[in-house]
Amino acid sequence: MLASLATVALSAALGLTVPATVDTAAACSRPADRGDTTVGVDFEGRTYPVLVHVPPALAATGRVPLVLNLHGSSGNGPGQMDYSGLRPVADANGFIVAAPDGAITLPQDPMPPAGSWAWNVPGVPTTAGQMPPPDARDDVAFLGRVIDVVSATLCTNPRRTYATGHSGGARMSSALACRLADRIAAIAAGAGLRAGRPDPDDVTVPEVEDCRPTRPVPVVTWHGQQDTVNPYAGSADLRWGYAAPIAAQTWARLDGCRQGPDATPVTEHVTRLTYSQCDRGAEVVFYRISNGGHVWPGATEPGSEIDAARIAWDFFRRH
Repeated sequence: MLASLATVALSAALGLTVPATVDTAAACSRPADRGDTTVGVDFEGRTYPVLVHVPPALAATGRVPLVLNLHGSSGNGPGQMDYSGLRPVADANGFIVAAPDGAITLPQDPMPPAGSWAWNVPGVPTTAGQMPPPDARDDVAFLGRVIDVVSATLCTNPRRTYATGHSGGARMSSALACRLADRIAAIAAGAGLRAGRPDPDDVTVPEVEDCRPTRPVPVVTWHGQQDTVNPYAGSADLRWGYAAPIAAQTWARLDGCRQGPDATPVTEHVTRLTYSQCDRGAEVVFYRISNGGHVWPGATEPGSEIDAARIAWDFFRRH
């Protein structure tokens, strides 16, 4: 009973919502399957297979963190799971990773075996240059359902659910922070952080009405200054728009940060910019990569000076 009260008190302090059907203090158990497995997620009359990685040494009982790992445009869940390098980090630190697919098909030749998908980021065209069709899956609601099903099936902790992603997956993670702030403890956005869609009347700034999180959301991001897909300095395209630093600055404002950006050299080409003294213990951290392109830096990218998977988890662990 005391543990349950502590959970409620902490959740209230952070502004995170624990579904009424979940007792985080109660004993729970997960199936024996370890490594990569598939969880079926029912949503609006369809069942979507979601790739999930469960660390081999994970105990059979006890709630653990969940990280949503979202692929970039023209990507898919299995590809992002491989590219991100999150499996070994999850194995070493005892958290579960779910890598769902978007549901908007993008043309690609040849078509990858697992498909070429885009996320339905609210109000934003896909990389094909078109707005999602009217009947496109609501991916904010769908990813909320993924959280529910994975939590119930594999015993993850609703108070320690995080989102990360690359490019289009970073934009989708950003949308979750704007719209599901009561369910996402923190985000790590690679080469695609947004703080609301570009204002259609002036794409150099975010549309204020498009991102009104219900609580301060801790944010870590990394972006290469040589990125030609999502240009660091921004573009005139509604698919991208305002500059990467503007996104970080906007999150610092949304989170009520009172100090920063404080710059710290990390490596020869990487500088960490930190906004701190934010409301409810949030922070915004931006890794600026002077020689970086449109990549997820780490074990799968030769020449990387930082490991994005480890940066993401170290940040999540603090929040």
